[in-house]
Amino acid sequence: MDLVNILKLSALLTFAYMLGSVPWGFVLTKLFTPFDIRQMGSGNIGATNVRRIAGNRLGMITLAGDVFKGALPVYLAIKLTGVNGFWAEIYVSLIAISVLLGHLYPVFLKFKGGGKGVATAAGCFIIISPIACLFALLTFIMFICLCNRVSVGSLGAALILPVAVWKVTNSIVLAICAVFISILIYLRHIENIKRLFSGTEPVIWKYRSPDK
Repeated sequence: MDLVNILKLSALLTFAYMLGSVPWGFVLTKLFTPFDIRQMGSGNIGATNVRRIAGNRLGMITLAGDVFKGALPVYLAIKLTGVNGFWAEIYVSLIAISVLLGHLYPVFLKFKGGGKGVATAAGCFIIISPIACLFALLTFIMFICLCNRVSVGSLGAALILPVAVWKVTNSIVLAICAVFISILIYLRHIENIKRLFSGTEPVIWKYRSPDK
């Protein structure tokens, strides 16, 4: 490998982290609302809290931005190296982890107050393995329908993702990458898990009884 390619690969790792660090939820709510999203609701800058505080439109835009920033660096990594082959899979995995770390620990927010990582991880795996990502998405939707909580859907999707990646790609490297990313997502959901056990985790839809 020549020096130019080494520089390209190194630059893309840095780019992945920096793009992952862009806090779309914080930026959008600062631009279009009087709120600091970090001081509202759960305090998280992700799409769920943005939707809860600032409405569906900004929530959806935040979701799209977080998915995009996961997808773009991984797409560029595959264009540079391909996804087949041990070292290519290692590099693509490092890019996915780098962009997720940027999202969780954004340099633009002094390495604090990042999102939960679900949408950005989805963006990464839409490119790495669309079919595995689809299985995770279906799990996400199923758990939301059953439990009416985004966090339960996120935890379910994170749990199924490594298995789906392994079954679809038959790549131990990509499966390990998915395991690592799922662990990071679970660590970011510790407070949600505590609230789920205590029965205080917010629901998505509030049902009214027929007599009201």
